[in-house]
Amino acid sequence: MISAFANTWKVPELRDRILFTLGIIIIIRFGVHLTLPGVDATVIQDWLKLRLAAEGPNPAAAVGAMLTVFSGGGLEKCGLFALGIMPYISASIMIQLMTAVVPTLSKLSREDGGRQKITQYTRILTIIIAIVQGFLLTQTLKNPGEIFIFEGIEKVGILVPDQSNYWVFMTVMTIVAGTVFLMWLGDQLTERGLGNGISLIIAVNIISAFPGALVQTWNRYIVDDKNEQWSNALILVGLVAFLLFVIAAVVAITQAQRRIAVHYAKRVVGRKQFGGQTQYLPLKVNYAGVMPIIFASAVLALPALALNMISKSGWSRTLQEAASPGSPYYYIIAGTMIFFFSYFWVATMFNPNQVSEDLKRSGGYIPGVRPGKPTGDFLSFTMSRLTFAGSIFLTIVFILPMTLSLSLQLPALVTQFFGGTSLLIMVGVLLDMMRQVETHLLQRHYDGFLRKGKIKGRYDRMQTGRTASGSAVIYIWIFAAVMIVVGVAAMYMRP
Repeated sequence: MISAFANTWKVPELRDRILFTLGIIIIIRFGVHLTLPGVDATVIQDWLKLRLAAEGPNPAAAVGAMLTVFSGGGLEKCGLFALGIMPYISASIMIQLMTAVVPTLSKLSREDGGRQKITQYTRILTIIIAIVQGFLLTQTLKNPGEIFIFEGIEKVGILVPDQSNYWVFMTVMTIVAGTVFLMWLGDQLTERGLGNGISLIIAVNIISAFPGALVQTWNRYIVDDKNEQWSNALILVGLVAFLLFVIAAVVAITQAQRRIAVHYAKRVVGRKQFGGQTQYLPLKVNYAGVMPIIFASAVLALPALALNMISKSGWSRTLQEAASPGSPYYYIIAGTMIFFFSYFWVATMFNPNQVSEDLKRSGGYIPGVRPGKPTGDFLSFTMSRLTFAGSIFLTIVFILPMTLSLSLQLPALVTQFFGGTSLLIMVGVLLDMMRQVETHLLQRHYDGFLRKGKIKGRYDRMQTGRTASGSAVIYIWIFAAVMIVVGVAAMYMRP
């Protein structure tokens, strides 16, 4: 594996893609820390210090951790990328579900150039969602203490001194521009970098919180240990070992697939013989990926937010506690919704009858199963059993961080790396990047990351766009270096 990393710099195209990706990542992280106009950055810094000192297992912190996944901390820091990539993710999910339900969009997706039109619709919907969410965010910044994410900030100072309509308009336009710029950077990463750009942005936002999680864990078990108990050190070692075990299990389940043998009949065309070979139809155990957890988390977060804004009375607090992490009702409802959304996503994205017809037209058949409708029924039955196993896996991964938070009194910033949306996204993105790097190496006759075999996954996701030119990579790194120098100088010149 070490030799594979060393060989990546011997392939000029792969080296340019890696440097281009790293330069874009620096620009993205800089935009997160660039405060919105009219927002007092000193108030945010003082509040973050106060919150870090009082961080603990808070039910609202789990929802805040989910929002941090997509904004990379830009929401808490009121940065240029305050909304992150959330509007684009929401628009993509809506368009994808509508494509599976609306016949017009479904027909358009199968036409030549239809995917480009659907992508254009997704971008337009992203701008609309960003405008709505940006306006709601400006209203939140006027009274930040009313939302749980900024709870306690009013004790530090006034976040927005000037709350005029002009400030609202400028802030909304800035937020929308930041979201559109982030979406454009994601497209550039997909075309000229490594991996899927949007997924990579989310993964970078997650990984950016890892150093803070390490510091909090170290302070929790080592620095704050006044009695110098060996048990805390053993718990810390156990947490590291458990984290490695969870990551290995998530990788194994993510890679797991049921391979269904497909035989192709022999046919003779002229003097040549085609077919007669055996291929495999891979069906993933976790076909839905992370989408069921995202859907369930978003739906469960709505009642608590709505009740918090509607009423502050006793009955409202009771319902909020019942619908918040830590309540047994929350786990029961979340597990049920994960199962429902898993089957719903598979039903909308996987069409066994269409697969059966495609196999029939190409002369393929599953041994022991008749072509046509029996093949579709067999695939549907097999996929249902795989989805059941994948749903159980997703439920365990979803509950695991909250269980650790309640049992070990760890903050949500730390426990999010033991499961949930964060770990699934990181594993999926890193595996996708490793597959693409390995494919580049194998094409140039180098060894991949594994001596025997290849990393499982789809190899049809190789970038077909132009590689970033050497001058473009140099300009990006010069721009990134200038931003770093300006940021460091501003930090030291601050009174």
